Amino acid sequence: MTMKSDDPLLRILACPLDKGPLHLIAEGDALYNPRLHRRYPIVDGIPQLLPASGEQVSDDEHEELLQRMAP
Repeated sequence: MTMKSDDPLLRILACPLDKGPLHLIAEGDALYNPRLHRRYPIVDGIPQLLPASGEQVSDDEHEELLQRMAP
């Protein structure tokens, strides 16, 4: 089960570290914080938003994720 870009939950979800908005990755399998370069997985439709769940991404992967962010 993936999250959709029109899911109302996306308007209230925030990064656990900087409390800023998160962006859905186009495939719906992760949320991304471009400010901190951190990706949070979505498992069985449930965002995993504990600080330890986030994964730091490289600069190259950051550029790729910016391209894949859902509109």
